[in-house]
Amino acid sequence: MRSRPSSPPRGPRGHESQLLFGRHAVLAALANPARRIERLYVTAEAAQRLGGEITAAARRGGRGTVTPTPQSREELARRVPDGALHQGIVLLAAPLEEPAIEDLIAAAPERALVLALDQVTDPHNVGAILRSAAAFGASGVIVTERHSPADSGVLAKAASGAVDLVPLVRVVNLSRALDQLKDAGFWRYGLAEAGDAPLSRIDLAGRSCVVLGAEGEGLRRLTAERCDQLVTIPTPGALSALNVSNAAAIAAWEWARRVAERP
Repeated sequence: MRSRPSSPPRGPRGHESQLLFGRHAVLAALANPARRIERLYVTAEAAQRLGGEITAAARRGGRGTVTPTPQSREELARRVPDGALHQGIVLLAAPLEEPAIEDLIAAAPERALVLALDQVTDPHNVGAILRSAAAFGASGVIVTERHSPADSGVLAKAASGAVDLVPLVRVVNLSRALDQLKDAGFWRYGLAEAGDAPLSRIDLAGRSCVVLGAEGEGLRRLTAERCDQLVTIPTPGALSALNVSNAAAIAAWEWARRVAERP
């Protein structure tokens, strides 16, 4: 569960309230003590189906009773982006405070994984990467302040609750952030089609940072030069490259597998 950073926070990502929608995203936000909840909207069907889960999540977040505001499916559809699947539940909440990279490094254990995204702009991809990070126990995900998606309901829905579980750190200069990780004992691996070695042969059991490039362009030259080694995920099939979120999931699984093998 993401909590408030111990050092002075950099402030929330934006000043306006956020609309979160979908079962997993809303329940994770309700269960996160760091979230300031403003209003919960549910359909009658969702209230009956999810009532117990809503109550349990609110209690985990230290909120006591949360009284939903009834809405029709059509009313909820007008609140969320066009075509979004709200599943009958929408939450209005304040954005999370933004952690600094120093907070991420300070909280990282001796065996830690950080995923760094070099100008990955698709909120569905970033959300899916956060979901994989949560599933495999990564310490955080780093994105650039420019050329990255806003912390929106679309991203939160794609993350399936992981926005409230994994620190999402925005940095002005990714190269500088990678240098800070190196100083903190992280080995930096850049994923590239022309990598020097398959990822499966790399010992990821310590402090590792896997750097992934933008959809289509891959890693920028300066970012690749900051990496200690370029690695690849071999694809023997007809397609030579994976979607960035799929590559991140494989990298996170490989790290978790290596950590599990160590006593």
